[in-house]
Amino acid sequence: MPTTEHSIKNKHAGCYRFKRIARCIGKRSRFRPIWNAFINGDFQLIISEEIIHEYEEILNEYSAPGAADLVMGILSESPDVVYKRIFYAWRVIKSDADGNKFFDAAIAGSADYLITNDAHFNEAKDLTFPAMRIINADKFLEIIENLKK
Repeated sequence: MPTTEHSIKNKHAGCYRFKRIARCIGKRSRFRPIWNAFINGDFQLIISEEIIHEYEEILNEYSAPGAADLVMGILSESPDVVYKRIFYAWRVIKSDADGNKFFDAAIAGSADYLITNDAHFNEAKDLTFPAMRIINADKFLEIIENLKK
């Protein structure tokens, strides 16, 4: 089934940099519908061991006391978190090598989208192999909102 703007094939989505996605958790955040859609099972989050450690680090640094444990508990128990073991490092993001773990997980998990606001990922947008649809959080929010229609 081809991926369109308004459908998420197999409910898969790869997400980049929890620092950005952490903004989704705040009740007053305009990105809160992304977190709500994840909680409701509207999409799956594809992560690797390396990514989950970064999520935990970012949550501990930027969230209120206790929030990190709560979110990490949700991520560890959710049936909509897909853990992927990375067997191949594509190394497509040259200007920010740390971002490669997200690209690699998205490819390994056959993600429909890799969501990032990081301009370093523009390097990978035009690749034909491995191809990955890279969108920003605003576009993903639009997709999530259109799922409700």
